[in-house]
Amino acid sequence: MAAIVARKRLERGVKLNHPEAIALITDFVVEGARDGRAVSELMEAGAHVISRDQVMQGVAEMIHDVQVEATFPDGTKLVTV
Repeated sequence: MAAIVARKRLERGVKLNHPEAIALITDFVVEGARDGRAVSELMEAGAHVISRDQVMQGVAEMIHDVQVEATFPDGTKLVTV
C-alpha cells in the first residue's frame, strides 16, 4: 500500500519522504523476485528506482543499504540494494 501511495505522489510531482522511498524500493525488489528476476539484477536495478530529485531534502543521505527478504522461484533470499 505504501508503494502505491508513493507512486501516486511521484506522479503528482510530490517528493517522497524516507518511508515512501523505502517502500518504493522494497516493492520493486519483491515484485521483481516474484517475476523471476535474478538477485544480482535486482541489486543493480534497485539502486536506480528513484533519484535524489524525487525525494525530500536529506532523505537520500539517510538511505545507505536497503535489505529486502524476497521470495524467488527457488526460495527466499536477502537482497541488498
